Amino acid sequence: MPNTDQLLELNHITQRYGETTVVQEMSLSLQRGEIGCLLGPSGCGKTSVLRGIAGFETVQEGTITLSGQQIAGRGQHLAAEKRRIGMVFQDYALFPHLSAAENIAFGLQGKSRHEKKQRVTEMLALIDMPQCGELYPHELSGGQQQRIALARALAPRPSLLLMDEPFSNLDVTLRERLCLDVRDILKQEQATAILVTHDQQEAFMVADVIGVMNEGRIQQWDSAYNLYHRPKNRFVANFVGEGVFLPGKVVDSERVEIELGIIDGEFDAPCCADCGVDVLLRPDDVLHDDNSPLQAVVKAKAFRGAQILYTLELPTGSEILSLVPSHHNHPIGEPIGIRLDTDHVITFRI
Repeated sequence: MPNTDQLLELNHITQRYGETTVVQEMSLSLQRGEIGCLLGPSGCGKTSVLRGIAGFETVQEGTITLSGQQIAGRGQHLAAEKRRIGMVFQDYALFPHLSAAENIAFGLQGKSRHEKKQRVTEMLALIDMPQCGELYPHELSGGQQQRIALARALAPRPSLLLMDEPFSNLDVTLRERLCLDVRDILKQEQATAILVTHDQQEAFMVADVIGVMNEGRIQQWDSAYNLYHRPKNRFVANFVGEGVFLPGKVVDSERVEIELGIIDGEFDAPCCADCGVDVLLRPDDVLHDDNSPLQAVVKAKAFRGAQILYTLELPTGSEILSLVPSHHNHPIGEPIGIRLDTDHVITFRI
């Protein structure tokens, strides 16, 4: 029986530009009403995947299925305009000569004047801009332009919405607020969407499921929690969040020993006792504790408002990171007490 809740499926797709392969054997699926994200560094192939789904690029191998219909692969390429896919671009791409309301109505061809007006009114209310329909793009702020671009893409009720780095032109404060607003808007519309970004905070705030990409492949397709706490390989561990690796030795199935002592916890180590491993320590695994006999020297510090990210040097010369409440303001060169607080031990065999 087909999965009726599944809206999008990519099955081993490969995309090439000439002799250069930019997407390799990629597979993923997205459920109806789910927000997915392709997260990765520049040049990893994430925008090429988006363009392949949209129909702007050709898939050389594999298949893409949308709402149970194959739209690409095996000699088939459904034209982009027939895929019922909405698109929000990095530069918004609003028509400067049209008002906000006219931009939103642009994709509603075939609807009556009444239907268009009703849907535009609904969309302006949804994006919390009910009084802005008569304004032109140059009269709107960057955040307002992005909302109009989103409303225009959602107005025809597409099967799938694609968003290519939609927040990159906004300042940090506006970006964070708009990320949360966009997620709320998509959920209210029960829209299925894919976001492409290189910014993990955007991915965490907007998406239900995230695919970390590198060199044309998805390294892990998972929740934000699992990407951070249960990365499947070193690339994901390094790319998502912050942390450092310390050498360790497996004691048994529930313990591993590093220079800071023996760590207990849920432990992923497919190897025997005494095997050498690298142990990932996140900044939140290392707590500041004045009463702890373990000492580390402050080598660097980054003030983050409520917290300070300390780079600490251990007696062996190894460095670790620690997030500490900012009222504990220690100078560089001062030794401070630390202790570990790890629930899940992330290791990779050496």
